[in-house]
Amino acid sequence: MSVELITANELVAQSDGYLVSEMNGEKIMLSIENGKYYNLGQLGGRVWELMASPVSIKDMVKQLVTEYEIEPGDCEQQVCNFLQKLAAEGLIQVRKE
Repeated sequence: MSVELITANELVAQSDGYLVSEMNGEKIMLSIENGKYYNLGQLGGRVWELMASPVSIKDMVKQLVTEYEIEPGDCEQQVCNFLQKLAAEGLIQVRKE
């Protein structure tokens, strides 16, 4: 499945159909549809939480920069790369802002 490049000018939200649990501070997901497990880790879990309702990537980056010691540009790049992987697995919905 080919996914367009994700940029900071988009909205993202969790896709439906996943059971999410926390284990040792990390978010673990199970896809009901394909039976696959996903370990989002601690930071990925925080990104997942921020997508509980549609959120702009810009707003997500602003929030993460206040919570973690990271430069905005580095944060944006890492978040977009992570979201790209989630989108490729169908875990999130992406749309233009």
